[in-house]
Amino acid sequence: MPFSPSHQNKLRNKLRNKFLLCCAATIIGSTGLFTIATISAIKPVTTSLRDINSDVQTVRLTDRAGQPLEISYKNQWNHFDFVPLYEIPEFMKTCFILSEDKNFYTHHGVDWGARFSALRQNIAAWHRVRGASTITEQVVRMINPRPRTLWSRWIEGFEAAQLESKVSKADILEFYLNQVPYAANRRGVIQAARYYFNRDLTTLTQKEMIALSILVRAPGAYDLYKNPDRMNAAILRLATTLKENGVLDQNDLTSITSEKLSLTPASPLIEARHFARYVRTHAPAGINEQYVTTLDSSLQKRTQSILDARLASLRKKHVYNAAALVADYKTGEILAWVVAGAAKDKDQPSPTPSVEIDTVTTPRQPGSSMKPFLYALALDKGWTAATILDDSPLAEAIGSGLHNFRNYSNTYYGPISVREALGNSLNIPALRTIRAVGVGDYMTALKQMHFDSLSESSEIYEEGLALGNGAVTLLEMVEGYATLANHGIYKPLHFLLYQQDRSKQTRIYSDESASLIGNILSDPWARRLEFGAGSVLNFPIQTAVKTGTSTDYRDAWTLGYNDRYVVGIWMGNLDNTPMNEITGSYGPALALRSIFSLLNEGRETSPLYLSPRLTKHDICIHTGDNHVGDNPQTCPLKTEWFTPETVPQSPQIVPAAKHQNIELVRPTDGLKIAYDPRIPKESQKFRFELTGVKTGQIITWSLDDQPPISSTSPTLLWPIERGRHTLKVDIKADIKTDVGGQEKSHSLPPVKFMVK
Repeated sequence: MPFSPSHQNKLRNKLRNKFLLCCAATIIGSTGLFTIATISAIKPVTTSLRDINSDVQTVRLTDRAGQPLEISYKNQWNHFDFVPLYEIPEFMKTCFILSEDKNFYTHHGVDWGARFSALRQNIAAWHRVRGASTITEQVVRMINPRPRTLWSRWIEGFEAAQLESKVSKADILEFYLNQVPYAANRRGVIQAARYYFNRDLTTLTQKEMIALSILVRAPGAYDLYKNPDRMNAAILRLATTLKENGVLDQNDLTSITSEKLSLTPASPLIEARHFARYVRTHAPAGINEQYVTTLDSSLQKRTQSILDARLASLRKKHVYNAAALVADYKTGEILAWVVAGAAKDKDQPSPTPSVEIDTVTTPRQPGSSMKPFLYALALDKGWTAATILDDSPLAEAIGSGLHNFRNYSNTYYGPISVREALGNSLNIPALRTIRAVGVGDYMTALKQMHFDSLSESSEIYEEGLALGNGAVTLLEMVEGYATLANHGIYKPLHFLLYQQDRSKQTRIYSDESASLIGNILSDPWARRLEFGAGSVLNFPIQTAVKTGTSTDYRDAWTLGYNDRYVVGIWMGNLDNTPMNEITGSYGPALALRSIFSLLNEGRETSPLYLSPRLTKHDICIHTGDNHVGDNPQTCPLKTEWFTPETVPQSPQIVPAAKHQNIELVRPTDGLKIAYDPRIPKESQKFRFELTGVKTGQIITWSLDDQPPISSTSPTLLWPIERGRHTLKVDIKADIKTDVGGQEKSHSLPPVKFMVK
């Protein structure tokens, strides 16, 4: 039975109501879900834009003049070139506002009028013409980056409103102008100004400021370096808008139209990454966000150039790494910290990978460059520059073998003064000096100068410490030479301007001894025997210079100081391969001369300091000959400096240094000597040798059961015989003493050795 019309209407109304109810429920549900999704997507914004990157290290390093030492453009934020809003030119701020967000000061985060206008233009053009994002929305996009979608724009509107409710317009604009992205990973107007024009904001022209405000729209599309004229139309449009708003007049507009943008790439930063890393590691805690260092960028760059050029010239000699450190020892400021690495062959233009290692702080063996510290200590123990040392062959036991020490030139000079021994960097006198001074005392002095790389005890280094067998850093060496230049007072070098810590000063050497070392190291006559009269170490302005070369030419050093500056240079290979006979006087010495030439440019120089307690005396240096008269023909007079306490009693005679106890140095107990069957027996001889024997003493050599041999010579050539042997030595004076008319005698313990 069909439904009646009234019943059909009721059924139809019921279905319609259910449908409307379902639609309403769907709309309400969708709206709820949309609202929940929106609320969930909105991220909380900060109450302080400056705190956004507070968890990132924002310390900025500059040289002494404020130039940045390091800038990274790979960070999310601009950490280094922040400028307060009040320091940004008003014209630039106006350009950005009229270009990006003309209603910036009136809207509350979103400019709805601009949004709808942009929507109409985009629909009419059937593609995106403009976006109409406010400056606040752009800041939100930087803080919370998202894909560029309609949903993102919807969320950014809420976050922009939230940001404006918590942060002032001034803070938003300041953040935007310091963080807005440009090409080449630059952020902010300062980095952009330097990237395109290599100038600061206050020196930009009006057209350049307009260009920077337009570039943020599309830094890739408006690439000034590829096509600087492409922006002219956009610049003219914004300039016209500025004129319409009363910011520019007709003359300004004409000037902007006629001006041509002139691009100037930014000057590259100086190479100082090793110094920057050292500063970050060692800077005191709690300092502000900017480190103003002591580094002189100009000197750093020129020193780098000198060192690189010297390495390039030594490439054929297998020299690939180097370092230089320059300091003003009067202020304690580090002025240049240079690390260099040369290419290993002509087809490899890039530096060696090891250039990434900081060779200023890498321990290396210093060789003879350590000797001034030893002789300064000897002077403090009563020696003088005229004290006589014995430069004759010397051997030491090493295990069951024997090591023969020698000077670099294989020449022995016999009795020689301390001045000449140090000036010529003779090894054997240095070994005799450390025996007299004591290894322990010498080690104590080095530790007081913070040679912390010498981490072993003095028993480990033994007398080889005199010849530089312990590895030290260039930084430690320069601080040591600065101690000599500073009248014997150790003052740690510092790297922050105005941060010298005077509480750490320690007197290591006396004023007289330290200045006398400088006098010796700057004396061309003192080094003439080994280095020649025309040595490269003879500087035009008085400069104390010392070289050092380690075993097998693995390290070459030259250090020096004048009336104000101290400089140290190391050369070698960080893979520890030897150089091709490069010494300190050849490799780094030329670079040292060039650096001191830079340091002396345009300043009034002075002689090295010499203690006023030192006085000159003409003396005849006693060379061991008993018959020394006052006749200048038999003993020529020399002028030397003395303290009042060390002036010789006779103005013409200086005694030799007191030797250590009498000692048998060849053979040593347990020595094993190899017999060579290829050499005739009569040609194989071994030299017995004593040290510490005074002139005139009688030496009796007793070997096994053979008849004793007596002589006054401290050496004896013995024809080698196979087998085990025992040697006894007795020493006695050949003149009577006043003590009971008895002769003084001394017997050494028997020594057993073997010839195989």
